[in-house]
Amino acid sequence: MRNDFLPFARPDISEEAISDVVDSLRSGWITTGPKAIRFERSFGEYVGSPWALAVNSATAGLHLALLAFGIGPGDEVITTPMTFAATVNTIVWVGAKPVLADIDPVTLNIDPFLIEKAVTPKTRAIIPVHFAGRPCNMDAIEAIARKYGLVIIEDAAHALGAAFRGRRIGAPLGERHAAVFSFHPTKNITTGEGGMVCTANEDAAEKISILRQHGMSKGAWNRYAARGNPHYDILFPGLKYNMLDIQAAMGSDQMKHLEAFNARRREIVDLYRHELGSLSTLTLPPAVDPKDTHSWHIFTPLVETDRLGMSRDEFMAKMRENNIGTALHYQAIHLFSYFANNYGWRMGDFPNAELVSDRIVSLPLFPAMNDDDTADVIGSVREICG
Repeated sequence: MRNDFLPFARPDISEEAISDVVDSLRSGWITTGPKAIRFERSFGEYVGSPWALAVNSATAGLHLALLAFGIGPGDEVITTPMTFAATVNTIVWVGAKPVLADIDPVTLNIDPFLIEKAVTPKTRAIIPVHFAGRPCNMDAIEAIARKYGLVIIEDAAHALGAAFRGRRIGAPLGERHAAVFSFHPTKNITTGEGGMVCTANEDAAEKISILRQHGMSKGAWNRYAARGNPHYDILFPGLKYNMLDIQAAMGSDQMKHLEAFNARRREIVDLYRHELGSLSTLTLPPAVDPKDTHSWHIFTPLVETDRLGMSRDEFMAKMRENNIGTALHYQAIHLFSYFANNYGWRMGDFPNAELVSDRIVSLPLFPAMNDDDTADVIGSVREICG
C-alpha cells in the first residue's frame, strides 16, 4: 500500500502562473480586465473560434448559450443521461424541457439514432456531451440539426484538445452553434473555477458578453479604467457570470502547457491499457478512432461486477484502502429524485446509461502523476481484480 494518498485528480499550477496571479493581486485589478481578454484571445486562437467568452463556470456557459439562442419555455432540448447534473439543470433553468436520448454502450456518448427518434416539433436544440474527452459523432449530429433546424450546444467540459475528424472541438459548426468548456480543478486545464463559451455567431457572442455581466452595456473594465465612462445601460436582465483576472492569469499560463498536459495523459492511458487490458473483470474504454483526437479528461473502465464478485462501490472502497482515490462519472441523470419526480423518468427508460452507471469508475489520471504513481494504480487494480 502507498504511504501517501493518491487522489483521483490534482491540478498542476506553474510558478509562472502563481506569479501572474500575484501580479494581479498587487495591481489592484482582480476582477474582469485585461488578463481575461488575453485569455479569451489565446483560447479562441487555439480552438479556432472567432469568439471565446470567459465565464465563471461551464454551468454558466451552458446557461448563457441557451439564453443567447433564445431557448426557453415550451422548447425541448435533447441531451444524454450520462452527464453531470449541470447539463440538465441549465435546460431546466431557462424553462425548457430536457429530453434524454440513451448512449452508445461502447463509446458512452449520446447515440445519434436515438437523438433523431427523440425529435418533436418542440425540439430546439441538442446538447451532445463529449464524454471523458471522446468526441461525439458530430457528422451525424450536425446532419440531424440541419434536417430539423436545431441549435447545437456542445458540452465540451471534458474535451479541451479533442478533435473530431481533424476539427478541434470548439471550432465553428455554423451560426447555430456554441461549445462550452470547463476549467474546474479536475479538468485538462484549470482556473480554479471557470469556463469558456465559443461560437461563430456574432449576435450570440454579443448577447453572452452582455448577459454575463448583469445585462450591462459596459463591464467594469470599461467603466473604471483611467478613461472609462461611468454611465451604462441595462440591455437585458443579466447575471453575474464573469471570469476574474486572477483566474484568467492562471488560464493563460495553463494554455501554454495544454499540449504537454494532454500528451502525459495519453502516456498514462497507454500504460493502463497495456497493463490492465488482459483483465476479464474490467472493460476498458475502447481505442480511439485514428481520425479523431481524445483529450482523456478521465479514464473510465467498467467493473464487470458479476465476474469480479463485488460491486463497483466495493471496488472503489478497496482502492481507497490501498490509498488510491477513484471517482464516479456519472450516475445516470434520470435516476436522481428531482428528475424522476418531475419528468417521470424511471429505471429501464435508458438501459445503456443505467448499465454503465452501475459499473463505471474513474481511475487517477492527471499530468503530475509519475510512473511510480501509475504503477501503484495498476498494481492495486490487478490485486483487486485478480
